Amino acid sequence: MGWLKARLQEFHPIVWSLVVGTVFVRAASSMSMPFLFLYLSNNTDMDLAMIGLTIGAGPLAGTVGGFIAGTLSDRIGRRRVMLGALYVWTLVFVGFALSKNPMVLLLLNMAGGLCRSFYEPVSQALMADVTPPEKRFRVFSLRYTAINVGVAVGPIAGAVLAKTSVALPFMITAVIYLFYVISLQGLLNKFGIKQIEGQKKETVTFGKAFSVVVKDKAFRLYMIAGVLGAIGYSQMSSTLAKFSEMTVVNGTELFAILMSVNAIVVVLMQLPLTSWAEKKTPLTAIFVGNVMYALGDVGYAFASSWLIFIVAMVLFTFGEILTFTAGDVLIDRMAPEGMRGSYYGAKSFSNLGQFIGPWMGGILLASYGGTTLFLIVAAFSMVSTAFQWAGQRVYLASTGKSLNYSRADSL
Repeated sequence: MGWLKARLQEFHPIVWSLVVGTVFVRAASSMSMPFLFLYLSNNTDMDLAMIGLTIGAGPLAGTVGGFIAGTLSDRIGRRRVMLGALYVWTLVFVGFALSKNPMVLLLLNMAGGLCRSFYEPVSQALMADVTPPEKRFRVFSLRYTAINVGVAVGPIAGAVLAKTSVALPFMITAVIYLFYVISLQGLLNKFGIKQIEGQKKETVTFGKAFSVVVKDKAFRLYMIAGVLGAIGYSQMSSTLAKFSEMTVVNGTELFAILMSVNAIVVVLMQLPLTSWAEKKTPLTAIFVGNVMYALGDVGYAFASSWLIFIVAMVLFTFGEILTFTAGDVLIDRMAPEGMRGSYYGAKSFSNLGQFIGPWMGGILLASYGGTTLFLIVAAFSMVSTAFQWAGQRVYLASTGKSLNYSRADSL
């Protein structure tokens, strides 16, 4: 009991509230959204490119929304932005459950992308606000583990529920989101987040935030790298479902298992890989992670059985663990005080890759097949490393500060 009490006291109560909520929210959303590509391909007359465009519309909306949300959160507060996004998001899932019109689904996916871009960067910034700098890497890792605990359960539950009704997973997701946002609103009020938000060191305007980000050359190079990486990563939640269905027997069931394998590997390997990464520079962690991405994509390209798909997913997930947390730490270290929300929001510009990826993937899958598709995105993962390296050189030249984990106190 003493150990548990010490762990609970290590972070602010609102951090634990967001972590626990993340488990339920991601479990709910992963019951429904990963299967949207299959749903559209099997229940509408849309071609694969158009389906990819529809899937990518959400991240495209989030590209702009994330920047606006991050800046807005610096000005009017994390609490209002997060809660508003969650209430609207609940209605979006109700819409998915009730509509089968392709145009309506496109608009709903765009609205969902906006809600995600408003909620996620703001919740990350709030976690950082209430956590000492030396503990933020662990907080980001904890949040990422929570995401994957939810995702480990969601896809299989969604596959089971969808056999009863295609709309059922979406409606259950809406109910869980509604319960979460009401609970979160009470917790934010209880723990005095309004007082925390009042402790600002400078007033942030939209123009100033946009100017800072545009002039930050190192940040722009990181965003280009993020776009390239997102093109490859987005295949996991779009074309991989269709490719597995096309390639092996019971491919739909395999895809649900692959999504759960992804989450389970994160839960099991997050701590050892994070411990290794903390002793390296962020660039080293990202480079090794991109190599793992590429190996996983090559595995998909030549997969002909369930076993090969699963091994490829394990390798791919190693890359995910290393790059996601290191990327969060990079943004935290680069962001000036009082501008953290703006930088996390601007990170959403990398969602351009989440828009381009499904659309490009749909075209390549339909025209050239999965082997060509996954070999190309493997190459993109490696090219993104070059832009990360260039971004670090620019940052060091302009500031003289190191981005090493061990030198956080110098930033």
